[in-house]
Amino acid sequence: MNLKKFVLCSLLTGALSVSFTGNAYMAEAVSAAAISTDSENQAIYSLDFDASKNYTEESKTVNGQVVNYRAYRNVVYVAHPKNKGAQSMNIFIPAAYFDNGKINDYTKETAPIFMPNGVGGYMPGEAEEPSEKGHHGDGANAALVALSKGYVVAAPAIRGRTTIGDDGKTYVGKAPAFIVDYKAAVRYLRHNKNRLPAGDTEKIISNGTSAGGALSALLGTTGNAKEYEPYLKEIGAAEERDDIFASSDYCPITNLEHADMAYEWMFNGVNTYYMAMWQLQDLANRGMNVPGGQAGKPGLPPKAPDANAANNPTASKQEVQMTKEEIAISKVLKDAFPAYVNSLQLKDKQGNLLTLDKDGNGSFRDYIKGKYMQSAQDALSRGLDVSSASWVKVKNGQVVDVDLDAYPAAATRMKAAPAFDKLNLSSAENDEFGAKDNTPKHFSAISKQYESKTGEMADSETIKLMNPMNFIGNGKAVTAKHFRIRHGAIDRDTALAIPAILALKLQNSDVDVNFYSPWNRGHAGDYDLPELFNWMESICKAK
Repeated sequence: MNLKKFVLCSLLTGALSVSFTGNAYMAEAVSAAAISTDSENQAIYSLDFDASKNYTEESKTVNGQVVNYRAYRNVVYVAHPKNKGAQSMNIFIPAAYFDNGKINDYTKETAPIFMPNGVGGYMPGEAEEPSEKGHHGDGANAALVALSKGYVVAAPAIRGRTTIGDDGKTYVGKAPAFIVDYKAAVRYLRHNKNRLPAGDTEKIISNGTSAGGALSALLGTTGNAKEYEPYLKEIGAAEERDDIFASSDYCPITNLEHADMAYEWMFNGVNTYYMAMWQLQDLANRGMNVPGGQAGKPGLPPKAPDANAANNPTASKQEVQMTKEEIAISKVLKDAFPAYVNSLQLKDKQGNLLTLDKDGNGSFRDYIKGKYMQSAQDALSRGLDVSSASWVKVKNGQVVDVDLDAYPAAATRMKAAPAFDKLNLSSAENDEFGAKDNTPKHFSAISKQYESKTGEMADSETIKLMNPMNFIGNGKAVTAKHFRIRHGAIDRDTALAIPAILALKLQNSDVDVNFYSPWNRGHAGDYDLPELFNWMESICKAK
């Protein structure tokens, strides 16, 4: 099956998986939204939300509590979508607000708006649905929990690196499409603040995991930045603000042009790795060689990319040896990291400068150790056994040290060097920065310089637009007031240093940051919904 047919089949499958009422609504919604055409006979979608049409009354149960809500699905949020299915949004509103009721002390005017994205592996993000079964099979998902607590849920679908336009020809989801879409969805909500039956558009809270965590962080740091305007105008986004109130970021795969350095600073010396199964599948889907397999024969049948698998990766059991070239560039990248860290002038809460010497040791390394020590100590205080972690030293019931030299081998490496900007352009991130014809590109100066024979470099402006570090504290973008950043203590999809740098940069810019490394957690998100919503309540109800 060719890619065009595959995408069409995927869209049909997604539509058919909805209830009959949902299918009937979708056809009606599309015909109602496409109110006119331009000179090229292209549909132009209205940006005015109509709450009186195209909705269903639904209910689900959370912990024995029936949650009633009104569902508006497939709301196209831009006037000129490149792919209307990938640029539409589901809006769910608690039923009580239609009778001027209250939930959790919120009214229809004060209800915060929870805005989750389903992006993973930089693939298209599907619009989230309320579900009684979350990603981890341990209760309701974040959207349903949000509704139960009185939040309005606005869940946009978002273009990703495999999205093909409605013309069936061009890849329209390459960087920076995913952040442009997220911003456009925020602008749609603001444009309709007086048309929405409920929801405070000054209390929008984003949420995402992995690449979706990076997207959430990017949305939270680039409010109203002028650099995105040409892209927003191209898709017909509403002329509104796109800054948000708060950002929840699980294991954000971000700061990509420096992420390879951070990964090797942590994992250099470990020369074997276990790739994530979704990454092996992704290579097979793109006809690329699977490491450790027979050259030219990926050995896996193509199947639909799975963003959720990227957000909750399972490592292959096959140990693969890094090549001599990969081992060599690992050292180059490790040696380059201290200069980058030192250039940031990061400080801890006590105002101490966090730096590294040429060997990668120093106060920044001590800061990272402290995060792991805090995680292990909290686990120990909860009665958990941390003795299986050979890199943690416990004495008299207290965590006294963490051996960062022993950690990498114990955690195991998931990615060969470079972890993100692959020399052979095979990573999901290379694909994300690729051209509209799907040719992947480099985005890191070191990888491009090291591998100078083939492969183009993505343009510098696109690279800039994908990194929140370029906007924090620059005085030209509005940063969200609150951030919650989580990165599991055994997450080796990216190094803890990357979200730490993000958190410190925000903190040094006087942003309220809640940053933590949960014990025994790998690369995942939405695993601590009670704590997430406690944090959301604390910032939404703060006076």
